[in-house]
Amino acid sequence: MSEETDKEQNVQRFLDLIRKQRIGKFKIYIGMSAGVGKSYRMLQEAHALLKSGIDIKIGFIETHLRPETEALLEGLPLVPRRKLFYKGKELEEMDVQAIINLRPEVVVVDELAHTNIEGSKHEKRWQDVMEILEAGINVISAVNIQHIESLNEEVKIITGIEVQERVPDKVIALADEVVNIDLTADELIARLKEGKIYKAEKIETALKNFFKSEHILQLRELALKEVAAQVERKVEAQVPRNASLRHERFLACISSNEKTSKAIIRKTARLASYYNCQWSVLYVQTPDESLDKIPLDKQRHLINNYKLATELGAEIIRMESKYIARTIAAVAEEKKITTICIGKPHFNILTVLLATNTFNQLLNKLQALDVDLVILS
Repeated sequence: MSEETDKEQNVQRFLDLIRKQRIGKFKIYIGMSAGVGKSYRMLQEAHALLKSGIDIKIGFIETHLRPETEALLEGLPLVPRRKLFYKGKELEEMDVQAIINLRPEVVVVDELAHTNIEGSKHEKRWQDVMEILEAGINVISAVNIQHIESLNEEVKIITGIEVQERVPDKVIALADEVVNIDLTADELIARLKEGKIYKAEKIETALKNFFKSEHILQLRELALKEVAAQVERKVEAQVPRNASLRHERFLACISSNEKTSKAIIRKTARLASYYNCQWSVLYVQTPDESLDKIPLDKQRHLINNYKLATELGAEIIRMESKYIARTIAAVAEEKKITTICIGKPHFNILTVLLATNTFNQLLNKLQALDVDLVILS
């Protein structure tokens, strides 16, 4: 390496450090569902900060016309919303540029998972928040647990509803502080029945669907676990590690099967998130799945799964080989993988007979490398 190149790299490292210091602090309130009081708590905090002399603005808040929340807006400086015309209607969105121009010390931005109206600078509100943070402005935001990308499958299993608006886990991981807004199932259902969450005509439907007691309990558990994992990550990041401890690194092995691979990616993302470690996604392309042989729908599935894995923070590795077990082991050794995650095979007797030798080869190689194997359902 030349002396000139070394100087350039040193300058770049220093610039990166300066930029990092200029990035705003990020606080997220997480709740198990709508109506737990996230917006209410953010507005309470806004009043406390304003009283302490902090320059705080309300960038976007969704009160859902709840009287208690509406009342808290009194006395707080609001950034006027941007008006857009979409399909013949005048709609409102958060004005990101106005916030950046005003440069408050803190801005409150509700509903992190919101999808912006077509024609906005960014597709998602969390992308707006990233821009605001990069401008050096501190952000207080909120999200429900069901909107976290890697929990999408679990929420669907619990509630029977596939949530469309989602936030990548890497955005949650960027938060400097994560706070859980917790209520018991009975308290939340009582709030619903009192009309504090939805209008009267929606209450009965909500009670029969999303707001069933067993659903709320399971969502509450997910929220508590998520916040606990975030706190643990912060401790690990700020408290020196014991050098003798093993540094975890996960490898998710996927195929061209969209449904199975999507589940493997999400579950491995959760594990990596829990251990606060790096992870990768490996697809071994066999000669039978070369670009001139693989069907177009499977190619699309692979591209979608690569996109999902990237959003969840994974490194994508694509290898061409007819020796799957050997390739997985080689990647595990090169990347210093500690745990490999694969999907549960859908066996028939012929598949078992054909695959047993390959599977045994993989097990033997992983044993020699001291790598754990996790078979995900």
